Amino acid sequence: MSTARKLRQDIKSGPMIVAPGAYDCITAKLIEQAGYGAVYMSGGCTAAMLGFPDYGLTTMTEMVDNAGRIAGAVNVPVIADADTGFGNELNVTRTVREYELRGIAAIQIEDQGFPKRCGHLDGKEIVPLKEFLTRIRAAVAARRDPDTLIVARTDARSVAGFNESIDRLNAALDAGADVAFFEAQQSVRETEQIPRLIHGPCLLNVTRGGKSPVPDSRQVEDMGYRIAILPGLLLMHIIGSCRQILKEARDTRTHPVPLGDISIPEMWRVVGADGWDAVQARYK
Repeated sequence: MSTARKLRQDIKSGPMIVAPGAYDCITAKLIEQAGYGAVYMSGGCTAAMLGFPDYGLTTMTEMVDNAGRIAGAVNVPVIADADTGFGNELNVTRTVREYELRGIAAIQIEDQGFPKRCGHLDGKEIVPLKEFLTRIRAAVAARRDPDTLIVARTDARSVAGFNESIDRLNAALDAGADVAFFEAQQSVRETEQIPRLIHGPCLLNVTRGGKSPVPDSRQVEDMGYRIAILPGLLLMHIIGSCRQILKEARDTRTHPVPLGDISIPEMWRVVGADGWDAVQARYK
């Protein structure tokens, strides 16, 4: 079974999917090894990996290449951020085809102008509804595998209001999108209302320190969401941990004990050393 078909089936039945955000193969493998059923490739974290803020500075090629590396590193479905699709319907078509060739199970397209900004920053601009729906229709038509999911995201809440966001997502579902993603809702009440007002499966972005409340996954599932992503979970912790460890190393002039006291062999086991050892052993 393809990862796209598995993701599609899991959305229809079973518990809510929780997908922490990965930005490279190590974080993707750690997510899978922790028992999560899907990985979310965050566009913002991909930008950070390349040394940029989430200001739409990454190219389609950079995003697609990172998505492909992540999908090749794990056996669970990967939901990948594709920002605005990187242009008009022609660019969206190529974007979807490139992501699909790399084994991505679900491709996320949003309604911001290009270049976009992080969904939890001010200063966002959205395109007219007609242009957004053209992106979605082009993405749906570009699929070569009917199981590949198209996630429609709207950033209209801070620009045009709550009701406009709901209308945009329902129109996107009518245009063929499989999952609705309401970005940056502003209260618990709005978070609860979204799955009731959207006529299809809903994805919730759980982001600490942003514009939205941060419910736990049990509350999110009870509200009716089918997917919860945690895009910045690992990056935020990694930045904080690195700052702490580097300060300790500088101040004490020692090598601090790693969090979890990880050994060198364990470090390489995370990225598949045991499997490569088995390959080598066959030829000795």
